[in-house]
Amino acid sequence: MPDVAAQPVTTPGTTPDDDGERRPELGRQVAERTRQLLSAAWRPALLLVLLVLAWWIITVAEVFPAYLVPAPGDVWSTLIEDWGMLAGHTWVTAYETVIGFILAAALGMLAAVLIVYSPTLEKALYPLILFAQVIPKIAIAPILVVWFGFGPTPKVILAVLIAFFPVVVSGVAGLRSTDPELLDLSATMGASRWKTFRKIRFPGALPHLMSGLKVAVTLAVVGAVVGEFVGADEGLGYVLLLASGNLNSALLFADLILMSALGVILFVLVEAAEALLIPWHASRRQGTPLTTS
Repeated sequence: MPDVAAQPVTTPGTTPDDDGERRPELGRQVAERTRQLLSAAWRPALLLVLLVLAWWIITVAEVFPAYLVPAPGDVWSTLIEDWGMLAGHTWVTAYETVIGFILAAALGMLAAVLIVYSPTLEKALYPLILFAQVIPKIAIAPILVVWFGFGPTPKVILAVLIAFFPVVVSGVAGLRSTDPELLDLSATMGASRWKTFRKIRFPGALPHLMSGLKVAVTLAVVGAVVGEFVGADEGLGYVLLLASGNLNSALLFADLILMSALGVILFVLVEAAEALLIPWHASRRQGTPLTTS
């Protein structure tokens, strides 16, 4: 009678040889991803260390007064001691930024579709969008506060206004970059306009659109903070004004670090979404040459 315990256990559809071959392959994939991550991370990490070192040298040499440029240790101590307060204000700004970015992405893409598919709407919308982009947002922030109060609404609106324009421009460029021969082929095969948009135009526009979204998500942080400058009792912009008024440079620098970290995190999330949505694009491949020469 054969020894059942000695027989290898396999899952349905696989053989022991397949399982043995997949383990080295999985190990190679993990090693390759780890190598790519380390290769991409060590340069900015080294630059960050050098900047902090230069910052520390400046404070030790007392090139600037301590109330203007605090020591890195003082900023770190402020981050630790006031973390509960800073985390709460960071959450408020992050909430306003994310909501504003989502609305800007949706409205911007809708406007881009209307502009591309309707020449009449293009002539009507594009000048208004450009006009709205040129107006300094800090100038209309007080009006929004008067209209909507001191809640999150004016901050979200400012985030939308600032992040809206890059989405529209990149969306229009992407939708218009579709190969006309593909559109002719789709029409010849009897595809509807919606199916052509869903299968051809929108996937082809994703590389341009994702570039615009990466710009828009960082601008959304700026919009939320600008709104908090004008009228708010919470958020990183409010903390920045509070620290400036009290000449608390350590808290001011800690607040700036959290603002930058928020923008970087959101940018990385959009970058990850781009890698998932368009892994086939040339910009996502390692070692793609920038020129043909």
